[in-house]
Amino acid sequence: MITIALPKGALLKDSVELFKKVGLDFSLFLDKGNRQLQITDPTKTARALLVRSKDVPIYVEYGQAQLGVVGYDVLREKKANVANLNDLKFGYCRLSVAVRESSGYKRSQELPPHGRVASTFVNSALEYFHSIDLPVEIVPLSGSVELGPITGMSEAIVDLVSTGKTLRENGLIEIDVLYESTARLVAHPLSYRLNRDNVTDLVTNIAKLIPIPV
Repeated sequence: MITIALPKGALLKDSVELFKKVGLDFSLFLDKGNRQLQITDPTKTARALLVRSKDVPIYVEYGQAQLGVVGYDVLREKKANVANLNDLKFGYCRLSVAVRESSGYKRSQELPPHGRVASTFVNSALEYFHSIDLPVEIVPLSGSVELGPITGMSEAIVDLVSTGKTLRENGLIEIDVLYESTARLVAHPLSYRLNRDNVTDLVTNIAKLIPIPV
């Protein structure tokens, strides 16, 4: 039986709909009254685990799931040993540098050397500022990153942006984009290579559903 790690939060609905199109029904996870974290598809050919988005690649890497759906941002930050199979073309967002609109900064290179940058994405932020040869102190936060510049704790933040509404409402603006992110289908490398439980057939069927760029 194939085990699939599905992410809680913004990617869940699209993930459930994707697997439903290939004959696997995990819609119980969308029921607000459901408290189960593991369910089996009615066909008895697959089960799904409902886990935090940041934990999806961990469950896949350690073999507790053969497949998973996770944002590219998480993959890049976690650096888990998983096979990145397909861009699923949903869940678009971008990882950006943002500052107070009143700060006057127009690009990352204008930030002061050894200044503070608040972020949940510590590794991605460090890599980016190293790539532009700007030494900064990364302040690790797990939520409400926008408060960094607002309170004066940091000159900037590195955070995910979708519509930009949260930034605007807090007087912040984007000045640079590190990378764009969409949902990805990932696999346990050995399970995929050995085609355990016919996992490659499922992957092939999913790939047929992915829109081809015009």
